Amino acid sequence: MFTASNWIIDNLENSLQTWNDKLGEIWQLITQTPQSFKGGQIWSAILQINNAVKAIALALLVLFFVMGVVKTCSSLTDVKKPEHALKLFFRFAISKAFITYGLDFMLAIFKITQGLISTIMQTTNIGVVSQVALPEEIINAVKNCGFLNSIPLWSITLIGSLFISIMSFILILTVYGRYFKMYLYVALAPIPLSTIASETTQNVAKSFFKSFTAVCLEGAIVVIACIIFSLFASSPPVVDSNVSAATMVWKYIAELIFNMLVLVGTVKMSDRVVREMMGL
Repeated sequence: MFTASNWIIDNLENSLQTWNDKLGEIWQLITQTPQSFKGGQIWSAILQINNAVKAIALALLVLFFVMGVVKTCSSLTDVKKPEHALKLFFRFAISKAFITYGLDFMLAIFKITQGLISTIMQTTNIGVVSQVALPEEIINAVKNCGFLNSIPLWSITLIGSLFISIMSFILILTVYGRYFKMYLYVALAPIPLSTIASETTQNVAKSFFKSFTAVCLEGAIVVIACIIFSLFASSPPVVDSNVSAATMVWKYIAELIFNMLVLVGTVKMSDRVVREMMGL
């Protein structure tokens, strides 16, 4: 039979289950490679874009190379000098190699960061993020609550469940966004890598690699944040059974949402944290 207490408990448990499901999904996603993410179909499309952009990048390579020659050599006589000619040849060859094999360099960076993430997981011995569950004291207090006393619980439950559900989707959206950013970097990588052909524009390529490394390292921040929250979840908020059901639920939800906000905020700021920490 449907009762107000059943609705309150079900609503809270459903929102907590949504949170637990998203945390579990994050724990699985964070260990996946771009090649295996969502079955690899996105990766195949990104590779096609990368190959198509390489043709444009090669044209830009010649343009940047000519710009570099004009700026570094005051006359054709300088270009004919063996040391200048050799230097220009090596720069052109290195630029061409970065455009051709840039994807391999990027995958190597990702592999290193994934190794870091795996090391963090193995060190802490946390295979799965702890589940958040509604305490039995709250369930019993709500079930024993009369109809009139349950009215304020409806609004508390609605607000709390809404906040928890929104934070759940913000959390998973941030992790999905990391993969989308990596795909964007890979798809357009040949363009910034072509700037290595000139000394005046090579800083663009350096910034590109730094930014891509920061995106990869975001995964380590997300894992550490989830581990910290898991330890929080293993010690749930204290429930005071001497107060009314409404006060009990309010205090529990308020403290739980605070802990969730800390995790969501840390995950959302993972890119900023990495850049400040590594100076990227």
